[in-house]
Amino acid sequence: MVETALAHRYTVMPHVERGMVVGLFGGSFNPPHQGHLLVAEIALRRLGLDQLWWLVTPGNPLKSRNELAPLAERLEACEALAEDPRIKITAFEKTLGTSYTARTLDFIRARNPHVHFIWIMGADNLAGFHRWQRWQKIATTFPIAVIDRPGSTLAYLSSKTARTFDYARVDEEDAGVLWQKRAPAWTFIHGPRSTLSSTAIRAAAGKPRS
Repeated sequence: MVETALAHRYTVMPHVERGMVVGLFGGSFNPPHQGHLLVAEIALRRLGLDQLWWLVTPGNPLKSRNELAPLAERLEACEALAEDPRIKITAFEKTLGTSYTARTLDFIRARNPHVHFIWIMGADNLAGFHRWQRWQKIATTFPIAVIDRPGSTLAYLSSKTARTFDYARVDEEDAGVLWQKRAPAWTFIHGPRSTLSSTAIRAAAGKPRS
């Protein structure tokens, strides 16, 4: 009964209105933690978002499925953590049959042509972003906001993505109007940082998932 309710609730794309500014924050959230919430709060405030979608992936192509807790479990944990009504927890990628971000973003754009989207990622993901499938296509679909994470502050200077799209970088002071920029456009946002990570939490809990 619980699984049926979750499937109905979370596998439908959140409702949006024309002209809204919506952040897309994707990840495994395995498990979600205060570091994710801090990234969300910074993004909501600095980017002027009307909504922030947590795209809880059914599976991460760069990780073994054995590493992931059940999707329903991760969704419930996200829901319990994110109390801001502007944060929408969703796993509609499951209905698409894909875990690849490029395809998901194409689908979102096609379904919502009059909504302004920004892809949001923690700076710790920037270093390996070029290993994502069609990563350059992702960067040219929606503007990107990279939120500072511990130990990753300089990643935007050294990563392949940052070097490739250096010409498209937007000054942090203009983060509030990033949604008006045509992709490729990206900015790095400094702010409070949490040392929490899903990997460390799993290790502390004594779970076998690496």
